[in-house]
Amino acid sequence: MTELLDSSPRGDLLPMREVVRQTGVNPVTLRAWERRHGLIRPVRTEGGHRLYSPQDVQAIQRIMLWTSRGIAVGRIGELLTQHETDEVVPVVADDHLAQWRDLLREALANFDSAELERLYGQLSTLYPLAVLFEDVLLPLWRALLPRAEYGARSQWLMLDAFLRSRALLRLQMNRGNGPVVMLADGSGNCAELELLCAGLVLAGGAARVEVLAAGQPLDELPLICDARQPAVLVLFGHAPLPTEVVRRLQMKVSCPLALAGQGGGLVKIASVAYLGDSPALMQRRLQALLDGHLDT
Repeated sequence: MTELLDSSPRGDLLPMREVVRQTGVNPVTLRAWERRHGLIRPVRTEGGHRLYSPQDVQAIQRIMLWTSRGIAVGRIGELLTQHETDEVVPVVADDHLAQWRDLLREALANFDSAELERLYGQLSTLYPLAVLFEDVLLPLWRALLPRAEYGARSQWLMLDAFLRSRALLRLQMNRGNGPVVMLADGSGNCAELELLCAGLVLAGGAARVEVLAAGQPLDELPLICDARQPAVLVLFGHAPLPTEVVRRLQMKVSCPLALAGQGGGLVKIASVAYLGDSPALMQRRLQALLDGHLDT
């Protein structure tokens, strides 16, 4: 539902034309997501014009990502609600992060790999890993993914390849002597970068996280778990995970099974832990599970 704005509008609210420019979603679709599905809640000026908050823009980007994966719009409301109830990492001021994203976008527009590397190096020294990926890099990656204008696909591919290589390198550097945690795509439609970033988040504690390749067959996970004997098997997914598949897998693996990501929060099975969606929550709950203190 659209709310009426008071007489002193906030400076961070954006008009529809700017949201269309930033996201590439046309006005008809934005109005449908608002009126028919209740997915976004812009406010209105006294003249009837819609204004969108930064949270609305983030929701629009998530909706675009989920619809691009074939998730029905009718299911997305549950995913957005689940995302809103998770704890979030304290973020740096939004305007600072936006400035960094603009610099990265400029480097991509020029296909300047050296500048991209330089900016990444600066960001790595300024921000914690979770902030770097979740609040700077992945929002840009998600924003570029559905864009259709000439050159956008090439920019996204450049960024995707760059971030995958850096995330994989950080995972290899983070390998210690802690308990092994296996991470797999539970929904069948995670991008490799999203899996690697989830692995980085989980590896922020003492665990040694091994990320299985995107597309890993779920019915072969018991075979891998028998060979590797992990302390925990984590299924990650943004889309809803099939409850019966999770239930069957739980019966076939000898280690504890946990779920993470927005999709995991929609599955309610006894003795299957949900680690959450935000980086801070995932790290804390995984450590509690490894310590035997997390209720499932």
